[in-house]
Amino acid sequence: MHKLELAAALAVLLAAPAALAQESGTAGQATPTASQPGQMADLSILPQGCRDAIQQSGMPGMMSGMNMQGMMGGMQGMDEAQTASMEAMMKMNGPMMASHAIKDPDLAFHCGMIAHHAGAIAMAEVELKYGDDEESKAMAQKIIDAQGPEIEEMTAWVEKNAGQQ
Repeated sequence: MHKLELAAALAVLLAAPAALAQESGTAGQATPTASQPGQMADLSILPQGCRDAIQQSGMPGMMSGMNMQGMMGGMQGMDEAQTASMEAMMKMNGPMMASHAIKDPDLAFHCGMIAHHAGAIAMAEVELKYGDDEESKAMAQKIIDAQGPEIEEMTAWVEKNAGQQ
């Protein structure tokens, strides 16, 4: 996918939640986890090898000026559980999408999945904190128990292989 096509796809993907927030009347409130205007999404959940590869892909320049906060819309009117869930998604979304700009498909896979699993764990933690259904809470714990070690395995792969392909 060319950089222009990728930028257009990202804009559409990021704009959809903002449009939904506008429809539901939740747009306009600032979010504490969103990036500042003109800055790239926080990639700190990714290993250094992933961040380096994203930097080399030209993705930061493409995302410059994209305001994740504005794209995601506000969270006005959401309760504490909804806000926590949305924050978990926003923290995962940018790094996961940015990983797909990495040229090496193996590295892109690992980096994208690390972000995806980190998001799943964060959402599972929201369920454990706010959920009432014991079956749902058991599933959330199962996700945490399975995906934490998978993140460690994929991070080790990135540390071993990033920059070698």
